[in-house]
Amino acid sequence: WEIVDGKLHREIQFPDFVAAFGFMTRAAILAEKQNHHPAWFNVYNKVVIDLDTHDAGGLTEFDFKLAKAMNQLLEK
Repeated sequence: WEIVDGKLHREIQFPDFVAAFGFMTRAAILAEKQNHHPAWFNVYNKVVIDLDTHDAGGLTEFDFKLAKAMNQLLEK
């Protein structure tokens, strides 16, 4: 993760589309449980994620918490 334009930003390469979409599916469940949703997109085997808290106008603990949870998904 790095801070780009006031947002937590990460680009992740996966072996293929199925792996990338599988990660997004698992991450979506985490995001819903945390009630904090990423701005993200997927192109083939790549997922690009931006996290910020719109209501706060920048980064908050919610963004770092979701980023940490996403990192843990990648470790599994």
